[in-house]
Amino acid sequence: MAAVSVALAGLGAVGAPAAHADANLVRNPGFESGLSGWSCTDDSGTTTGSPVHSGTAALHAAPSASGNARCAQTVSVQPNSSYTLSAWVQGSYVYLGASGTGTTDVSAWTPAATDWQQLTTSFTTGPTTTSVTVHTHGWYGQPAYTADDVVLTGPGGGDPGPGVPDAPAGLAAGAVTASSVALSWNAVPGATGYTVYQDGARALSVTGTSATVTGLAAATAYRFQVTATGPGGESAKSAAVTATTSGGNGGTPGVPKHAVTGYWQNFDNGATVQRISDVPAAYDIIAVAFADATTTPGAVTFALDPALHYTEAQFRADIAAKQAAGRSVVISVGGERGTVSVNDAASAANFADSVYALMQKYGFNGVDIDLENGLNPTYMTQALRALSAKAGGKLVITMAPQTIDMQSPSSAYFRTALNIKDILTVVNTQYYNSGSMNGCDGKVHAQGSVDFLTALACIQLEGGLAPSQVGLGVPASPRGAGSGYVAPSVVNSALDCLATGTGCGSFKPARTYPDIRGAMTWSTNWDASAGNAWSGAVGPHVHGLP
Repeated sequence: MAAVSVALAGLGAVGAPAAHADANLVRNPGFESGLSGWSCTDDSGTTTGSPVHSGTAALHAAPSASGNARCAQTVSVQPNSSYTLSAWVQGSYVYLGASGTGTTDVSAWTPAATDWQQLTTSFTTGPTTTSVTVHTHGWYGQPAYTADDVVLTGPGGGDPGPGVPDAPAGLAAGAVTASSVALSWNAVPGATGYTVYQDGARALSVTGTSATVTGLAAATAYRFQVTATGPGGESAKSAAVTATTSGGNGGTPGVPKHAVTGYWQNFDNGATVQRISDVPAAYDIIAVAFADATTTPGAVTFALDPALHYTEAQFRADIAAKQAAGRSVVISVGGERGTVSVNDAASAANFADSVYALMQKYGFNGVDIDLENGLNPTYMTQALRALSAKAGGKLVITMAPQTIDMQSPSSAYFRTALNIKDILTVVNTQYYNSGSMNGCDGKVHAQGSVDFLTALACIQLEGGLAPSQVGLGVPASPRGAGSGYVAPSVVNSALDCLATGTGCGSFKPARTYPDIRGAMTWSTNWDASAGNAWSGAVGPHVHGLP
């Protein structure tokens, strides 16, 4: 669970300019004609004469606390074709991407471009794709960004300009049930139909100005947008609206609304050696750390450490006893030294098969993803969905990313969490061993404070995860991590701040999240070494949240 510092400078995507012979499919790519052809959410965009990368103008877009200043244009393309997208940008947390590709939506980003930096990405369209939406955006609460010279090269699909309608305005959520959300929006002149997007993916198309999205998970937050279609193609997406379905406990039967997660060490590192039966009742989810990689790519196995003097029969019986008492026990994959790699279809299948085999052998309720050395969102999503198909609706899926892994919805861990939101139980980000980090308010916060916990959790809460899928991960004692320990009272204050708006530090979220799932600690063993002070204080507080 110990995290490793990561240099942010390595995250920028830099590419070479497109070949001069390739035609640019983007209209008004240098913003020389103002925002003609472009649509920016919440009137966040304008043009500027300085700085510019070339010509006399560039895009200047300013995010807000609740908006990322997304500016987009729909471009006609051809099916089954390859495209390269690039743009020059300046600013903090600037993104370039393409959506509606019919395959995998793509993006590139930079956390800090003090001078002009080129972002580049590429994609291949699906068999029926005739238009894509290219876009830039910043990040919530960050300073304004600048973009110029947006280039999309590849086979052209014709100029969609005159017949492309404006993006719909007035998108609002209406009645919700445990499995559906009703939406409505304003009519757009010239539109012949509308498409509703759910969490970035096409959900349904209608001819009127209302729709009901069905088949949703209970007590889960979803992000919706809508586009208008005209003779020339599809408009940019509307401003987003978030709606949470009713009922349920966050999508996982058997897990309480507010839950405490603890990692149980299958090794002796100086902390109290425990059996599963020794773990206090305050822990609702016990993550057994860790499964081991095998010689088969993606596959994992598990064996009890002989140092524990714990028989397999006792271990299985203790798991069953915890489950009979209403607790869940999952097998954790990864850790600081974990080497499990799921990066293709075969390894994804191996992962799902092997985890399910461990569930059957030991009685585990599910799996915890704690891969600290890289994660492929496409194939980990595939693996977890395959596991869900095998295990059914009671599967518990938890995740424990490092703080750097959850700074942006476009990061691999965050994308994986959003990809499986309908089957995800909770993401317990490790708010330790990270140093100072950016919060959703655009400010840098030092670890070990209420503000660090709340401002960083806010990124997930406003970035697409349901509050019931967000937990605060902290060490159980100063010996449990290299840095970032906070007293249990600080954890409780942070939970109160997020759930009720009380107990906050200098940062106070714009809204409250009463369904916040709870807290996690590394580990139950270090907690025991400190007299179970952490679970004794945080456990009752979590369970007493509204």
